[in-house]
Amino acid sequence: MKTVILGGYGQLGTALEKLSEEPVVALSRKDADLTNAEPLFAKLESLSPEILINCAAYNLVDQAEAEPDVAFALNAEAPARLAEWCEGRGIIFVHFSSDYVFGGDTSRDVPYREDDVPFPVSRYGESKLAGERNVLAACKQSFVIRTCGLYGPSRSPGKGNFIKTMLKLAETRDELNIVDDQRCTPTFTKDLALASHQLISTSTFGLYHATNSGSMTWYELAKEVFRLQNLPTVVHPITSEQFGAAAQRPAYSVLDCSKLSQTTQVSMPSWQSAVERSLKCPQNE
Repeated sequence: MKTVILGGYGQLGTALEKLSEEPVVALSRKDADLTNAEPLFAKLESLSPEILINCAAYNLVDQAEAEPDVAFALNAEAPARLAEWCEGRGIIFVHFSSDYVFGGDTSRDVPYREDDVPFPVSRYGESKLAGERNVLAACKQSFVIRTCGLYGPSRSPGKGNFIKTMLKLAETRDELNIVDDQRCTPTFTKDLALASHQLISTSTFGLYHATNSGSMTWYELAKEVFRLQNLPTVVHPITSEQFGAAAQRPAYSVLDCSKLSQTTQVSMPSWQSAVERSLKCPQNE
């Protein structure tokens, strides 16, 4: 089935394109501006996809606090238009959301299931929640996949990822202060791409969680990266309050991926395995 990937030059789009054995067209932001509907849909009409995958998003979590209209335009309104377009043509639509739709339950310590009530604590999280609801309401043949903190090779350098940032900082700094009170599961794009590919083949549409298994804090992830790379960088744990980001992050946003495993009969690899394998990949391809 012919597939078109929006945001195809980013980390996830790159992984999905490389995995596909069928015809696939990866469109960059320059190729397809999600906020400019007329040329976007003219382009899509000319390509006649049977599957449309949306990897494009506004991911500037802190900046979204200052420009929520931009975040909602890309994360909520554009996916709604895409879902409606797919519904009218019988096209399968795949859209990616975020663990940041959760976070309001400050005492949570059990992974979130798909049927748990979302409670975002940032404008970014609100925009992603609006987007996934719009997609599920507009397109019967849709997959909405929540994931977390992606890292992996990409055709476009973009804004990088946490692991790449840590390695870059370690080149010039002997010590780093890293947040240790946000528990989540950052995910290797190659693992997410494979899981998504397997899920799409089932045609069991709906909302899914897909991350690597287990959980960590950003402090624990940084320590593991430096251990695997045999780097002497010293990492100090700090609180989110000490870090002082503009947007609030969930203290706990681990996702339960059992629905994905039951549907595909495949379990996601551990986060430790994912980090180790990712470090063997060039960070840009």
